[in-house]
Amino acid sequence: MAIVINGSGTVTGLSVGGLPDNVIDNGTMADDAIGLAEMASGTDGNIISYDASGNPVAIATGSDGQVLTSTGAGSPPAFEALPASGKVLQVVSETAKDYAGTSSASFVDTGAEATITPSSTSSKILVSFDSGLCYQTSAVNYYAIFTLDRAGTNIGNGGGGMSGDYWHTGADWNDKGFNVSFSKLDSPSTTSATTYKVQFKTDGGTIYYNLEGYGTITLMEIAG
Repeated sequence: MAIVINGSGTVTGLSVGGLPDNVIDNGTMADDAIGLAEMASGTDGNIISYDASGNPVAIATGSDGQVLTSTGAGSPPAFEALPASGKVLQVVSETAKDYAGTSSASFVDTGAEATITPSSTSSKILVSFDSGLCYQTSAVNYYAIFTLDRAGTNIGNGGGGMSGDYWHTGADWNDKGFNVSFSKLDSPSTTSATTYKVQFKTDGGTIYYNLEGYGTITLMEIAG
């Protein structure tokens, strides 16, 4: 077929590949003229970037769980694995809505608890607790002791409590208010669902926990 330059400004009769190589530059192409269908085929999962010379380059497909990481100036990025340990794998947080009271000399549940299922036996669980507003009713100084229970085992320091202080009564409960916060890095060595509970006891008077309903326990699984 003969090549015909039409008066409408179009050309007919030109076959695919009929133009010489390297005669079309980016100024010739209209913006947004190249679609996905016109691009050369590539490898599934590859990402297009640029090398140190500014030329297009395909970033090799990474493995499941890897992340795209900068390798610095003059080098295209690469898929790399996250550090094997120290990363946060999951977070569970529970806020206790109800308050609790005790005058017991033995540990009882406050109602603050959360359950987590570790993904590996090597994982550690970072437990953080904030009691919200607490207060006491005794007219004498005494200990208010809070501890952490994991699946029926007291894991407080030395088998005792995580937090214990003397609290002194005042003219009314506002003078007797206090707050308890602690954290514990635990190694449960299990992949079963594990429940952590905050417990408390006293050696005199009565303790009231979470008066305003903001007591919170948070569990974070840390890769071991």
